Amino acid sequence: MITSTISSKPQPASNSKVCIIGAGNFGSCLASHLGDSENDVFMWAREVELINHFNLHHRNPLYLTEHDFPQSITAIGPELPDKEFIAKMDVLLFAIPTQFLRTNLKYIRANLDLNNLPLLIFVNKGIEVGTHALTLEIIVDTCGPEIAKAATFISGPSFAKEIVDRQPTSVSVASFTESEAQKAANLFHQPHFRCYTGGDPIGIELSGALKNVYAIASGMSDGLGFQNNTRAMIITRGLAELTCIGTAYGASPLTFLGLSGVGDLFLTCSSSNSRNYTVGYRLGKGESLEEIMKTLGSVAEGVSTTKAVKKVIEELGINAPIATAVYEVLYEGKDTKVAVRELMELPPSRELDLPPTAGGPARRLLTKLGMDSSDLDLLMHPRL
Repeated sequence: MITSTISSKPQPASNSKVCIIGAGNFGSCLASHLGDSENDVFMWAREVELINHFNLHHRNPLYLTEHDFPQSITAIGPELPDKEFIAKMDVLLFAIPTQFLRTNLKYIRANLDLNNLPLLIFVNKGIEVGTHALTLEIIVDTCGPEIAKAATFISGPSFAKEIVDRQPTSVSVASFTESEAQKAANLFHQPHFRCYTGGDPIGIELSGALKNVYAIASGMSDGLGFQNNTRAMIITRGLAELTCIGTAYGASPLTFLGLSGVGDLFLTCSSSNSRNYTVGYRLGKGESLEEIMKTLGSVAEGVSTTKAVKKVIEELGINAPIATAVYEVLYEGKDTKVAVRELMELPPSRELDLPPTAGGPARRLLTKLGMDSSDLDLLMHPRL
C-alpha cells in the first residue's frame, strides 16, 4: 500500500467534530448522517439566508427541504473556517462542486497544521474544466503531495434523499494511505450505511466523474421514448467505455466492478432522482441545455465533466462513442435523435477490450506525488 509521511490526528471513538464544506444536496445529507451518529457537525454555506434559516429551524431551505436535521448540526459561514476553528476539528469533509474546489483549497491549506491535521474526506465527483484534473491532482497542486496521499475519497450509489431516510446504502472509501481510508469508514459506518475500503482513489474518482456522462446518455434515451433494452445497452456499454478510459488513465480495472463503478453507474442511469439523468431526459424531450440549466435548481456535474472527458479521451486515444455523442449534443448542438442513430449505425466491433497501453496520466500524477512506476503497478494490480 502506498502511504503518506503524514497522517490525520487520532479519531475519537465517538462525538467527532466534523466540518463539512458545502451545504448542497449531498453535503446536507452527509451532515444529517453524521449528526445522527452522535457527532458534532458544522456545515459551511456561503448563503447567509440558508445559514440563518438552518440554525433557526434545522431545515435546509434549498435542499432536502422536508427533512428535519439533527440538533447536533450548526450551519456556519459565509467566511470559510479559519485556522483556530479548523484546529478543533477531527474531520474536514469537502462537498462542493469540483469546479470550485481549487480556490477553496488554496484558502484552507493556509489554515492546516500538519502536526494537527484533521481527517480529510472528499465526496465531490467531477473533472476540472481547463486543467482536466481529478480532485486528487487539485489537492496535490494546492496542498502538496503528502496531504494528497493522506486524502480520502468516498463514492458509490448513494442518493441523498435515501440516505437521510436511512435506507440501506453502501459506498467505496479509498485512499493511498490505508489507515486514513479506515478512519473514514469507521466514521461513516452504521447499520444502514456500509463502507468498503480500497486503495485506488484514481479509479474511484474517475468512476464518480464518468458515470455522470453516461447518466446523461441514459436520460436522453428515455426522453426519446426508448425503453429497457436501450437503457441496459447504455449502462453496459457505458461500463465498458468507463473501464477502458479508466484503465488507460492508470486505474485498476477491478475498481470499476465495485460500488463506485458499476454500482453508481447503474443507479445514476436508472433514476429520475439523478440530476444528470434529468438533464439528459429533458434534452431528449427537446429542451435546450440553456433552459435546462436555468431551471434545474442544482448542479449537474456531468455537464461540465463531459467537456473535460472529451479532452481526456482524445489524449488517451480511446474510442468512447457514447461519451463523444453526449459531448456533441451538449456542446456542438447535435440533435439527440441524430446522435442515437449514428451510434447504432457504427460498424460491429469487439465487445470487450482493454487499452494496449495504460497509465500515462496516472504516471504523471504519481510523479507529482513523489511516486514511481512500481507504485503505478501496485495501483493497477492491487492485492485481492
